[in-house]
Amino acid sequence: MPYTHEDLAALQAKSLKMQSYIRKQTFSPENEKTLRRFSSWEVSELILKVNQSTFRGRLAADPSLPDGLVEEDGRQRWYTLDEINEIRRRMKINRRSLLPKRPANKRAFRAAIANFKGGAGKSTVALHFAHAAALDGYRVLVVDFDPQATLSHSMGLTDVAEDFTVWGIMARDLIRETDRMNAAPVAAETGARVPTRQLPASIRDMGLGALRNTDFIRSTAWPSIDIVPSCANAAFVEFASAQYRHLNPDWSFFAAVSRFLDGIAADAYDLVIFDCPPAIGYQSMNAVFAADMLYIPSGPGYWEYDSTTSFIGQLSEALGDLSAGFPAGNLPLPKIFLDIRFLMTRYEPGNDLHRAMFDAFRKVFEGHVAQHPIEMTRAVEQSGRFLSSVYEIDYRDMTRETWRRARATFDQAYEEFRDSILATWDQLEDVA
Repeated sequence: MPYTHEDLAALQAKSLKMQSYIRKQTFSPENEKTLRRFSSWEVSELILKVNQSTFRGRLAADPSLPDGLVEEDGRQRWYTLDEINEIRRRMKINRRSLLPKRPANKRAFRAAIANFKGGAGKSTVALHFAHAAALDGYRVLVVDFDPQATLSHSMGLTDVAEDFTVWGIMARDLIRETDRMNAAPVAAETGARVPTRQLPASIRDMGLGALRNTDFIRSTAWPSIDIVPSCANAAFVEFASAQYRHLNPDWSFFAAVSRFLDGIAADAYDLVIFDCPPAIGYQSMNAVFAADMLYIPSGPGYWEYDSTTSFIGQLSEALGDLSAGFPAGNLPLPKIFLDIRFLMTRYEPGNDLHRAMFDAFRKVFEGHVAQHPIEMTRAVEQSGRFLSSVYEIDYRDMTRETWRRARATFDQAYEEFRDSILATWDQLEDVA
């Protein structure tokens, strides 16, 4: 029996109904994702890293600090993230501030989680790093470049129109850059003007040119995390981008997302995390050119190692080709990363093959390999099934030891990620 695109659409419609059912089982009755409260034990020991008795003593000494919500049995207080951040701002321990480190006069640091191997854990890593950073006190913007939109769904966003994804950012950039070139005394890098009429009404009439940067940014259940979401319909961006490239050959389209981020206030966020698609294309290269650091997750098998090797080789060739002859706008060429790191995911420390592959990664990539791989645990598997991070799971829903082991593996991986950023953040140019 032959099948057409109409059959695919029918299958998608059935799948969307199942997605709606899963969301109702996973999220709140209003079909919206909400963030749980955190116990005083978590807040003191795991988030603020303060001795529990010291923490309780400081709260008792200052009644103006948030007092959280007391359980019926009175054994624990539970705090919202907003309350935790207020405590972080106002409480000092031995004259030490609880606020996270951030160099003065620098814009947000941008990290791309990238590898074109599907299943390498890019979305899982991006989700957990964003949540860990938020618990660490940072303000985070995540940008979902992947049309599969796993990160967007995990953040609770499902009703996303393609106009408000990275594709919309790129299309708006084409319109604005073409208008800028037309208005300039010398319109383009080649010296030739690009007539406005070369942008067809199908692009001009979408209304994207008038959108503000904030129109692309959505809030999430986490008060200190925003997202530029993705959606399945954004998959056509690769085809549309190729068409747009021919409409204006002087358009520096690989700088579109970088220009978008430059248009956001430098102090609006501390970290920007990109979840890249499993391919080298227009979207992923926009992420690469906008990134200060490249973080490359890889599974522990030989095929993942082989794929990762191919990825960095093809990325190297692509960056070399683009540095040689493509319009770059205000991006300096060749592209420079402040750091490049490899992170092993789905690691089982008792597996001989996994240990051997981890050793191979460290021998080949030397100081570029994160020393703390992300281990595969039951809690990690469960978080993936329920579109949540380990940080969102209430430890009372499983044995505390299982939950703590899963959290510890992401804590250690995140702390290496954060320390890599802090080691290079100062190298960014000062904000004018």
